[in-house]
Amino acid sequence: MLSNKLRTLVLVLGAALVDIKGVGAAPASQGSWKSALSQVFETTDRLPLPNLGNLVAHDPNIVQHDDHYYLFKGGHHVPIFKADNLSGPWAQIGTVLDDNSIIDVGNRSRPWAPTTIFKNGTFYCYYTLSTHGSRNSAIGVATTTKLDGTPWKDHGAVIRTGEGKGSDVFPFTQTNAIDASFITDQETGKSYLNYGSFWHNIWQIPLADDLLSIEEPQHPDAVQLTFMPDQKVKPEEGSWMSYHDGYYYTWFSRGQCCKFGEKEGGFPSRGQEYNIHVGRSRNVRGPFVDKDGDSLVDGGGTAVYASNHGLVYAPGGLGVLAGNDSTPDILYYHYLNTSIGFKDGDARLGWNVLKYEDGWPEVTSVSAGSIFSLPSWLYLTTLMGFWLCIWS
Repeated sequence: MLSNKLRTLVLVLGAALVDIKGVGAAPASQGSWKSALSQVFETTDRLPLPNLGNLVAHDPNIVQHDDHYYLFKGGHHVPIFKADNLSGPWAQIGTVLDDNSIIDVGNRSRPWAPTTIFKNGTFYCYYTLSTHGSRNSAIGVATTTKLDGTPWKDHGAVIRTGEGKGSDVFPFTQTNAIDASFITDQETGKSYLNYGSFWHNIWQIPLADDLLSIEEPQHPDAVQLTFMPDQKVKPEEGSWMSYHDGYYYTWFSRGQCCKFGEKEGGFPSRGQEYNIHVGRSRNVRGPFVDKDGDSLVDGGGTAVYASNHGLVYAPGGLGVLAGNDSTPDILYYHYLNTSIGFKDGDARLGWNVLKYEDGWPEVTSVSAGSIFSLPSWLYLTTLMGFWLCIWS
């Protein structure tokens, strides 16, 4: 049997090797590994490694339907993938949009951060149109009744900020219409859209019954979910809301998400890259507090998952698959594998089983045998080569 420390290292190497095999990428150079490990990459082993999704994906969204998993991600016309297992293999089965979005804003051919839900026999895909660093943004919605290639109908914008219809109404005058997520009140059946990033962080608005528009568009009953009042730059975005055992959980990504190494300095200080936070409330509308009792609108948030092992970097863009009496909740997200690269297009799908301690979600550890099928001699050979490459 391997010692715990050696097992952890084998997992790190195995994860890197499996990802590298999957995409044909080469490991980072010896110099970059040494520099990164000592300066900005968190090497803690207190957090578990991801289960490998074996798919390149940024801001993934996963729907479980009819004993299959369907993954939506940002990209050309919003690609759709299908798999029998969260770890793949994934096969692309089409796109949400047949052509560019009918919304005249941002990159209309490559929407990002989709969120798809199934309700009353219809799939609704909420997608983002914007450009990096801009508040001229829109969240659109498209619908279909089946995920078998049946065409989707693009209904256009649900909300807009910066410019366009409805952008002159508060809170759209201050917020950023990106990164939509969806929640239904367990008691009333009322549905809500959560959205936002940076400028005024994350908000929630009621949806009309058709789920294609907001309720009372001239006077939306908006509430703020998160805010960083003491920060000039407020890097919170990518919200998700889940429900478990009487609590609503507001999840979000905090920190720098993208464009690592593209400007002077290369990377943010350790811990300032994307990481996943959460708060909870008994009410779908909040207020939400973290594990210490601090309000999320006062900068609170309990860290659930972050960079680890010197291998997993900037996890975020998350979602939660709800379990049931026999299956656990699943946290899924994208992350960068430091042995492969740091471009937005290098992001990988990862996932972990959640457990709840006193009502607070925690990611669980995984064993090598449950993820990898590579023979032990290959692990050990890789292990030896890894150390010779980096430290020689």
